[in-house]
Amino acid sequence: MADNEKFYVTQKGYDDLVNELNELVQNTRAQVILELQEARAQGDLSENADYDAAREHQAQVENRIRELDAMIKNAEIIEEEADILSQAIVRLGRTVTLKDLSDGEMYKFNIVGSIEADPLNGKLSNNTPLAAAIMDKKVGDIVKVSHVEIPYEVEILEIA
Repeated sequence: MADNEKFYVTQKGYDDLVNELNELVQNTRAQVILELQEARAQGDLSENADYDAAREHQAQVENRIRELDAMIKNAEIIEEEADILSQAIVRLGRTVTLKDLSDGEMYKFNIVGSIEADPLNGKLSNNTPLAAAIMDKKVGDIVKVSHVEIPYEVEILEIA
């Protein structure tokens, strides 16, 4: 992750990152210290699996803290646009209902930054070919999704 690479994130996503960081710093670190102390108390550290596991857990926690800190520092919060005209256009943070014209299937996605992406739960990264294709389009537009193995077209049915 580049030190100055910007990440787009909704306010909720940003709050979730901050909450996770606070939980790790304020609670999980203390738990890991206790794990290490308990493992040390068992004696010989050279063959102590509990000590090795606690050290591994500590490394994972510290890596995640650094990762979250960098993401928060470089986060760019997606601003809600108040005017009606901007709400009629696909942008980051919008929920879009689409119809795949190849099979008639309907899909509903919230367009989010890559940090929050979770396609199985309806959160589509703005970096995906589909999201990139529909950005700045409006209801009724038929858009060709390229940069995929088999290009296809979607119709934008609703933007919320």
